[in-house]
Amino acid sequence: MNQKLVINISPTEKRIALLENNQVAEILIEREEQRTSVGNIYRGVVSRVLPGMNCAFVKIGLERAAFLYGRDVLDPAMPLDSELEAEAFLGEELPLVSRSPQKPIDELLHEGHYIVVQVLKEPLGTKGPRISMNLSLPGRYLVLLPHVSHLGISRRIESESERKRLRETVQPLLPTQMGVIVRTAAQDVKEEDLRQDLLYLLKAWHTLEEKISTPPDSTAKSIGLLYAELPIHLRVVRDWYSTHVSEIVVDSRKTYKELQQFLLDTLPGAVDKLRLHKDPIPVFDLYDIELDLAGALDRKVMLPSGGHLIVDQTEALTSFDVNTGKFVGTSNARETIFKTNLEAAKKVAEQLRLRNIGGIIIIDFIDCETDEDRETLFAQFQQELKRDRARTHVLRISELGLVQMTRKRTADSLGRQLLQECPYCMGNGQVRRLETEGTDLLREIRRISLQTGEKNVTIHAREDLIHWVETHERDALLTLQEKQGLHIRFVPSAFKLEMVRDSQYEVIVS
Repeated sequence: MNQKLVINISPTEKRIALLENNQVAEILIEREEQRTSVGNIYRGVVSRVLPGMNCAFVKIGLERAAFLYGRDVLDPAMPLDSELEAEAFLGEELPLVSRSPQKPIDELLHEGHYIVVQVLKEPLGTKGPRISMNLSLPGRYLVLLPHVSHLGISRRIESESERKRLRETVQPLLPTQMGVIVRTAAQDVKEEDLRQDLLYLLKAWHTLEEKISTPPDSTAKSIGLLYAELPIHLRVVRDWYSTHVSEIVVDSRKTYKELQQFLLDTLPGAVDKLRLHKDPIPVFDLYDIELDLAGALDRKVMLPSGGHLIVDQTEALTSFDVNTGKFVGTSNARETIFKTNLEAAKKVAEQLRLRNIGGIIIIDFIDCETDEDRETLFAQFQQELKRDRARTHVLRISELGLVQMTRKRTADSLGRQLLQECPYCMGNGQVRRLETEGTDLLREIRRISLQTGEKNVTIHAREDLIHWVETHERDALLTLQEKQGLHIRFVPSAFKLEMVRDSQYEVIVS
């Protein structure tokens, strides 16, 4: 598979697209005022401990207090070779150490307690960032675990012989009472490259250790950032680059120089693939990324044969509804349904990556006619998900044709980043029919006239609503005026429903 990394830099945001066979597979967007804090390490102060929920809130210098689970608290009394679970970090492994059994959280932490923590998840909705006291420093091939004596191998490395080679290569390099996770990128990498990556991480850790060892004072300055993850363009190249990447294209000279130096230091062979975009055509336009980005926000997604998906994202879950649409097949209903479902399985897997959808996901496939079709569809869907860097867990297709799955969420989806709730429909996605508004208006006129006793009533309303009431509810309007003795005057408002669909801006070239 041919891959390209296309990087667009502007004064206010950075956008990075991963193209697979010239089709956009993933997009990352970071705005200056919303820079990610995942991977950053902070000194914080415990503001509240909740034993009943086995958690604590910690002030780390961000807008909202961070959330610390009891299992993420570092208990010095527990042995260093405790169990370790791998969490997704830009599609790779950010360690989450579970040291159990351990003491209750109120015996380990108390209000005013200074601790060093790392952000595992961005703030989502009203929730603050999720943090852990078990720190990790990710490199190109390894993730250093300063507090855990553990050697883990990425589950994406499937070859047993390669896993054995990596374990035997890395084990002698491990520092005393420290551990590492070997990342997917380490597959087939030489021992010297692994050693250099570890030395880089150890140097970074020793620098961080000096900051941690400086005792905090009683001022607000004692909390805050101790270690920042790499900028997004360097981090993505570090984590996404592979031998499948044929080009890294960037449209900023400054960023080009940063990437050039970074690649020379970490991936010398990759610097030959770095390109500075000098064409007057914007780089995202040149690769048709803007079109795919716009399509990634649509509710309806077309399938190649004429069927389509309907994508609905809520607070609790995201649903994909599969429809045959205009596709009627050629021979029989079973073939039509099966082909539509196979196309949908591929498209759903693509949309999960493109939109960066996480959490609970429900896919309503068209009900298969045979168990054989159902099993083939499920196997195909699992195969499509193998390209996804994020961790997924999929349950088998139910008798109703539903697939329930989860996908690891570390940041807001593309839709939540780029869209906001419609102020007109309040996020419902629907507006009231004219008939509903018209009958409600007549009821409101009667209610207000009875409450106030006033006979002169002026109504400001949209022109289409006024027209509908005067045309379709004329008899009811006249009856209301006669019975209540009202004089009703309509005044058209400046607002028109069509304005909601108008473009937010107009560019005029003179």
